[in-house]
Amino acid sequence: MTDPLLDLRSEAALERPWITLVWDDPVNLMSYVSYVFRRYFGVTPQEAERLMLQVHNNGKAVVSTGNREAMERHVEAMHGYGLWATLAKAEA
Repeated sequence: MTDPLLDLRSEAALERPWITLVWDDPVNLMSYVSYVFRRYFGVTPQEAERLMLQVHNNGKAVVSTGNREAMERHVEAMHGYGLWATLAKAEA
């Protein structure tokens, strides 16, 4: 017989969201990165600027959170725009 609490914990771990990270690179201008965030994610100019500054100053920024498939699509889209992006499981 399995412990129902263990089943719940492993189920919760499976449901933990994924994140899309955009990384700083030496190629793209800050204005272009902001443009991509506005265009693709539909964020306000202020939010795009905030995310871009996170990328620039911290080396990376979490730009989206959700299920793995959606985050894979976002990473692929960022690559299409020429940005460096990866996905990872969100920290608990």
